[in-house]
Amino acid sequence: MQTKVPVTILAGFLGAGKTTLLNHILTQKHGHRIAVIENEFGEINIDSDLIVSADEEIFELTNGCVCCVGSARADLLRILRDLMKRREKFDHILVETSGLADPTPVAATFFVDTEVAREVNLDAIVTLVDAKHIGDHLDDPSLHGHDNQAVDQIVIADRIILNKIDLVNETEIGDLEGRVRKLNTTAPILRSSHARVELDEILGIGAFSVAQTMAIAPDFLDDNEHQHDASLESVSFTYPGAFDRGRLDSHLKALLKAKGEDIFRLKGILEFASEPNRVVLQAVHRLMDLRTADAWGGRKRESRLVFIGRNLDKDALDRGLRSCLA
Repeated sequence: MQTKVPVTILAGFLGAGKTTLLNHILTQKHGHRIAVIENEFGEINIDSDLIVSADEEIFELTNGCVCCVGSARADLLRILRDLMKRREKFDHILVETSGLADPTPVAATFFVDTEVAREVNLDAIVTLVDAKHIGDHLDDPSLHGHDNQAVDQIVIADRIILNKIDLVNETEIGDLEGRVRKLNTTAPILRSSHARVELDEILGIGAFSVAQTMAIAPDFLDDNEHQHDASLESVSFTYPGAFDRGRLDSHLKALLKAKGEDIFRLKGILEFASEPNRVVLQAVHRLMDLRTADAWGGRKRESRLVFIGRNLDKDALDRGLRSCLA
């Protein structure tokens, strides 16, 4: 009999560092052959372009949030069945969920389908926590009386990675660990900067327990509809022309300074005038990073940006971005 293929779910609120962790995993010499399944909240997919390794198989779920009952979960099952037909090519599956996903119904997907359950084994739910911003999300006043996905992602985790500790002091880290421990009393908490952790602490650890999960979420295996925070939205832009780096840098910094409270996440793949390489844009609230990536190669040269947040004025954002085109 073949052994079951272990599956790791990577969870974490918007901007916690899931793709950074994924890149860390894929570039380490761990001996695993990994298939990656990605889910993104937004009209266009950028995360697959942010993955630095081209040696792994990347599957995109673009039909909605994978934690919601419906087409996205059906797509996840379809991809898993397809993977099982050529399982000799990999020995581990990573599912990177969107920042707004509840990992619990995603985990249930691996048990509700008999065919899939025979061949895969949910190894662990690994949740990243943004040490700089998670406090605001845990205390989000607009979610009083509603589901808070930042809380749900911590509660159900088998491993918790307290990421970006380089952005906070030791007292803040201690306080945050205390808050996390109140939400989840059993999961080991790992500290990291730039999502760098020992891989044997998160892969192949056999940490997921159905019994423990059902003690936390008795309706774990029920086919319940999941509701996202209705106040959060995503707006996306694609521009065929190149940006002026200086103008765009200044514009985005001013935008995040003025509207950073409402811009939970900003990410993009950018083309700059007179620069041969792609540039990756990452921002969480008022923190922003522009980093040169690989050459465009045979890819279509265009800039794509995704904003996720509240009170997003798409027309105003578009006008501001267009003013920075070269």
